Amino acid sequence: MRKSKLRLGEILIKEGLLTQAQLDEALRFQKLSGRTIGDIVIDRGFIKEDDLANTLAKQLDIPFVSIRDGSLSPSKNDNFEKLIPQSFARTQMVIPLSKHLQSLTVALANPLDLLAIDNLKKITGYDINPVIATKGDIRKVISKFYGSKDLLEEAVDSSYDIEDNREVISVVESRESLEDVVSKAEGAPVIKLVNLLLIQAVKEKASDIHIEPFREKINVRFRVDGILHKIAPPSQHLLPALISRVKILSKMDIAEKRLPQDGGFTVKIEDRLIDFRVSVVPTIFGEKAVIRILDKESIAFELDTLGFTQEDLSLFKKSIAKPYGLIFITGPTGSGKSTTLYSALNHIVTPKKNILTIEDPVEYQISGINQTQIKPSIGLTFAEGLHSFLRQDPDIIMVGEVRDLETAAICIRASLTGHLVLSTLHTNDASSAVTRLIDIGIEPYLVASSLLLIMAQRLVRKLCPKCKRPVKMPEDIARHYNISKHDIFAADGCDFCKNTGYKGRIAIHEILLVSQELRQLIANRADISQIRDMAKRNGMKTLPENGLVKVVEGVTSIDEVMSSIFE
Repeated sequence: MRKSKLRLGEILIKEGLLTQAQLDEALRFQKLSGRTIGDIVIDRGFIKEDDLANTLAKQLDIPFVSIRDGSLSPSKNDNFEKLIPQSFARTQMVIPLSKHLQSLTVALANPLDLLAIDNLKKITGYDINPVIATKGDIRKVISKFYGSKDLLEEAVDSSYDIEDNREVISVVESRESLEDVVSKAEGAPVIKLVNLLLIQAVKEKASDIHIEPFREKINVRFRVDGILHKIAPPSQHLLPALISRVKILSKMDIAEKRLPQDGGFTVKIEDRLIDFRVSVVPTIFGEKAVIRILDKESIAFELDTLGFTQEDLSLFKKSIAKPYGLIFITGPTGSGKSTTLYSALNHIVTPKKNILTIEDPVEYQISGINQTQIKPSIGLTFAEGLHSFLRQDPDIIMVGEVRDLETAAICIRASLTGHLVLSTLHTNDASSAVTRLIDIGIEPYLVASSLLLIMAQRLVRKLCPKCKRPVKMPEDIARHYNISKHDIFAADGCDFCKNTGYKGRIAIHEILLVSQELRQLIANRADISQIRDMAKRNGMKTLPENGLVKVVEGVTSIDEVMSSIFE
């Protein structure tokens, strides 16, 4: 490595990637934080991580390696995990790549750190040949390289030990007999594999497991905190047996492979009963299964834990305590509407109230509440169920979703005849729910008379508490939302959050309380912008505004808030 007397900041200025003013600001922050200049200029958005690494590589005349081009890949069978301990690799951001004679090639995030290079030389006994890589890439490779195999990985690996070409062809062309598939589905390796998939998914707090067939492979993915993550898949020859095992557990017809099927089962994991809801659909390469995990004990169903601001929480609690009226929770699929509804019911349930729900399907059972699942195949729809509910002397009715005019009309009628009705709509914000009801055929004066409150919500991932760090709020965001300049937070990823930078989710809300002024606007067929403007004048915080409160508090990131609302 050619030695350079220039400091990092001077190198970046020389390359035109940093201004003197930006360097001065970074140096001031360095005195307060003690962090490196490289980290600070990246966090502040002055320079991208790849640009920094490439610039250093050119200036120091050393190679730049990355996951993208395959050059950041440790050679196998060199016992590198013993040569450089995992703890040292993580703290110093280094990964061994190869060795030749007495020279060890190592990727570093900061090749100017001569102390780290000297320590490497001492602990390995080799001369160090440094190359440069970004921190993000090094973290990913460290996790993959040093990670120890668990039982699921071992089961997946063993599935390849018995693979042959004949079996792979039989999957694609479906030549196996039903008896062969059932025999394999009830065999120990497949039972073990399915059990371990379920256990691992619960352990990682996944909401869904996807098992997907393709021409030459199986994909297995877990949805964690709303994001799908691939895991190591088993051999393709196990697909029919794997799907059949899931169908057997779910009490489905394993001989039927042409039509979609739904089912479910319950398993005891870690001393608690967990429900699994299963959907299987045919694809051109076989059947795809999605397993929804319904772990009631992992959800508190407490309003205080859902991310409400104190003002919004008080407003929502007062509204659901009303004796009659209509309350809607809105948002796209997967925005936490059902959890909010269950939490609301759990808050108001009492022996003095008769609470009925009609759902599709019933996801969680709540003691003291009468819950009904719709069955369209026999005529039990939301509308038909609601007709019957009104003869059941209800105090509170929860409708899983308003999908059509008939259901909406019955909800309106129930709310105007002395019942509290809670339901959901698929709209992007609170104001849109008003126009949606009118668009499907409800008279504006009925909408105005019945509505109590509309709440839009989204789920955002929470920053990992172990690796979050202060960063500068973008000036355009601060200016647009009139926020004073100060540090917010971001996270790079660590072992605790599986290098995602996030751990868990929380809701952001937009609560539209229907005031007398708004009722008049709605009755007069006001458009969305007029309704929204009036609601904001009455104190409504929009989804972006509510999200930025959590950004400023260090709960989540700007990127997460904006992507949850606008993507």
